[in-house]
Amino acid sequence: MTPDLSLPAPSLHAAPTPASRRGFMGLALAGATAPLWPDLAQADAMNPLAIIMNSGEASVSVIDMTTRKVVRTVPTLREPSHWALSPDRSKLYIADASGNALFVMDPVTGTGLGHMVMADPYQIGYTPDKRYFVVNALRLDFVDVYDGATLKLVKRFKVGGMPSHLDFSPDSRWSFNSMQEPGTLVSLDLTTMTVRWKSHVGSTPAGVMWYKDHVYCCVMGENYVAEVDPVSGKVLRKIPTGGIGPHNIFLTPDRQTIYVSNRVGGSLTALDPATMAIRRVYPFHAAGPDDIAVDPQGKLWVALRFHEKVAVLEPVSGDYETIDVGRSPHGIFLNTMMSRPGIVTAEKL
Repeated sequence: MTPDLSLPAPSLHAAPTPASRRGFMGLALAGATAPLWPDLAQADAMNPLAIIMNSGEASVSVIDMTTRKVVRTVPTLREPSHWALSPDRSKLYIADASGNALFVMDPVTGTGLGHMVMADPYQIGYTPDKRYFVVNALRLDFVDVYDGATLKLVKRFKVGGMPSHLDFSPDSRWSFNSMQEPGTLVSLDLTTMTVRWKSHVGSTPAGVMWYKDHVYCCVMGENYVAEVDPVSGKVLRKIPTGGIGPHNIFLTPDRQTIYVSNRVGGSLTALDPATMAIRRVYPFHAAGPDDIAVDPQGKLWVALRFHEKVAVLEPVSGDYETIDVGRSPHGIFLNTMMSRPGIVTAEKL
């Protein structure tokens, strides 16, 4: 099989500066290797940083988690959105969709290391066994499967319009990719590189999460989370979230709460993982809550897409503080998550 490549194979280029952002695509980075990841004891002693992807202004905000101050703003190309750690955890890959690039950062220091040319990476993720790196290209309407070690394209799937979010089965055999335009959840077999099934889940599906042998998909246009049988693709039930436009879904590291961000209505819903019943709804006043991360103290870091801020929420009291970042903050990476084994997804935390 010869992939239909619309862009060259990935190669590392120098990180942009404000003065050179528009014209740096051809600059080579000499000795472009990231520092090796230190042992975990050393990592835990390092400065805790939050790295925020500002989709609306081509930048990444680096926040000192202790002082709650932005210590650095790193320019990207055009539209940073989501992230994935390299298998050895030495690099943080940030998807820069309309920039057609993976922006690379040092996850320990929050400094830019360059970028790799890649076709429209929007949502990205490694399979649990790290064999494949899967990319949802929302603007170009395909799902790409790359070799996890070399980042060379293995297979391109055209299975729907506006591929949005993704997750995997714990054994790495299957991926689950939401398609916003046809309103489907698609499952790919990554052992045979074939399409397993396409299931209509509702209008404008987004966030996807594997949890306890089921797949959960946020359905933004119909205000519920679809619970899907991963074998057949059948929708088993529709779980209300008590908010408008459920966009993304996360399991806390202690596996005691599932959070759904209702981006359109501006709220965050806490669900009981055992029953999927609503425990609590946190209002964010039309701020557009999106991605979530959990710090070691159990506080939620929430991207507020419509308010150019990140909220730090104490879930017991419901109180939160905000930190000013760039326009349309989207993905959130906390380097405190790096001491956890495995990939940072719901099933592996």
